Amino acid sequence: MAVAPPSYCFVAFPPRAKDGLVVFGKNSARPRDEVQEVVYFSAADHEPDSKVECTYISIDQVPRTHAIVLSRPAWLWGAEMGANEHGVCIANEAINAREPAAETEALLGMDLVRLGLERGTTAKEALDVIVALLEEHGQGGNYYEDAHACHSFQSAYLIVDREEAWVLETVGKYWAAEQITEGVKCICNQLSLTTKIDAQHPELRSYAQSQGWWTGEDEFNFSEVFSPADDHLDCCAGKDSLEKKEESITVQTMIDILRDKASGVCIDSESFLTTASVVSVLPQNRSSPCIHYFTGTPDPSRSIFKPFIFVDDVKLVPKAQSPCFGDDDPAKKEPRFQEKPDRRHELYKAHQWARAVIESDQEQGRKLRKTMLELEKQGLEAMEEILTSSDPLDPTEVGDLFYDCVDTEIKFFK
Repeated sequence: MAVAPPSYCFVAFPPRAKDGLVVFGKNSARPRDEVQEVVYFSAADHEPDSKVECTYISIDQVPRTHAIVLSRPAWLWGAEMGANEHGVCIANEAINAREPAAETEALLGMDLVRLGLERGTTAKEALDVIVALLEEHGQGGNYYEDAHACHSFQSAYLIVDREEAWVLETVGKYWAAEQITEGVKCICNQLSLTTKIDAQHPELRSYAQSQGWWTGEDEFNFSEVFSPADDHLDCCAGKDSLEKKEESITVQTMIDILRDKASGVCIDSESFLTTASVVSVLPQNRSSPCIHYFTGTPDPSRSIFKPFIFVDDVKLVPKAQSPCFGDDDPAKKEPRFQEKPDRRHELYKAHQWARAVIESDQEQGRKLRKTMLELEKQGLEAMEEILTSSDPLDPTEVGDLFYDCVDTEIKFFK
């Protein structure tokens, strides 16, 4: 079985989170050399009977898709994490379960992240979208851009809006979900649901019985029934990081957790690296905008979290987008992945230089990192003003917010 990358997703609700804000965060652990891009798609109407081409398969399109912003591995259609214009955020985790994931090409867990965001106006609606598509199309296919081996996984999701969160864990087409409205929650690359199940596949328990994994007499514990025998159920690094915070959880707290290498939340190992990170703030007061901070670059401890706000006229950011290879993309041609094109975008290339400096030159690296944190702080303070202001948001002021931040970062690295 392929080793599931150790990503972490978090959510904190008031009163643990400060000022009536729901705070969401994810570190995306992926193969070290993979590039993630940050892409925005505006809301769109679609022709009847039209199809949408996902990473490996095409499925029926819906009449209207919502505006979304995604952080995604540049070779695929879906996303590791993202948000939509209605204040829904979704992140997914690759997980191993007792039942090996299908290698047959179907929907990837990452495709379902994007489909949930495009089609759901609330967390619960997004969950319903994902499980319906799972039932119809199944999940499967290679999670990595790798011609030599198929790395397939089952999926777990953290789906969040201003009111509530759902932890959705899936094994094939079977699933269970838990609703969360208070406190803090962390999910990682293992099943975590136990006996509190608030929604489930109608045949979940009978399927577990038919496989001989559950007697039908003991209390039904999802992760005990479906986890691999050798899995020590322990998502401790992330859980501890969040639960040990005695102060209120803010955007800065969440960023600090995502940057923490000592705890294992920020992975930097031989095989895996945190290739991108996101923190989102969803005010429970609907008159305030949701704010989403993306790095678009690897290793959050050496990256700048840059803000994005949904407005009608968002300026696209080509410098955080990977080159497009169209139908010639080796990920789209079969047999797949026969070549690996250079998918680095302009921000990634500029940031590579910064990472090298921080690693090699202590004095210059320290100064560079200090300036990067200063830049980030300016952005965080400006966003804090927007959240605490009683004036309505001026869309013209924030339409090019993420664009300007990326532009400033690249200029600064040069």
